[in-house]
Amino acid sequence: MNNKEKFILYAQLLREWSKRINLVAPSTLNDIENRHFADSAQLADVLPKDVNVIDLGSGAGFPGVVLAILGWNVVCIESIGKKAAFLNAVKMSLSLDNLTIYNGRVENYVAALPRKNKNIVFTARAFAPLVKILDYVAKTKCRLFLLKGREIKTEIDTAQKKYKFDYKLIPSKTGDGFIIIIENVQ
Repeated sequence: MNNKEKFILYAQLLREWSKRINLVAPSTLNDIENRHFADSAQLADVLPKDVNVIDLGSGAGFPGVVLAILGWNVVCIESIGKKAAFLNAVKMSLSLDNLTIYNGRVENYVAALPRKNKNIVFTARAFAPLVKILDYVAKTKCRLFLLKGREIKTEIDTAQKKYKFDYKLIPSKTGDGFIIIIENVQ
């Protein structure tokens, strides 16, 4: 199955499962390709090829599953059992051997990670405010590649009251949000 076929099947699964559980806003189901897939895939332009991705609060798999389809080794962390079951169904249906689903809390998974691992990066989309994400991952010293909305400047100001970090903002190609790349968190 090629990537195009995988994305088609992923969209079908998302529509089917969304009838039973809340995965994404129903209004976005008519534009999955742009609203979810293309939005998530823009991380491929900035992510190093040789990293392992940990997607925080994966929900319906954005951006984690998209990045796995595109070739990265990804761990999707999802605490809600029904959403984790959906992610496992996607993994099996799309034969994504490079995708691992962790059904549990972000803080529990992150606590077991080695510190300062340059091969690990974190991603998230529609997960939590920036300061909360940093609360979860700051001790790892890993880089973050986050998809954030237009209020990112306010989130940065709030986070900088608690943490020091270097960041780069890249305007989104699919909306009025941003990709924020964060490193050197203290």
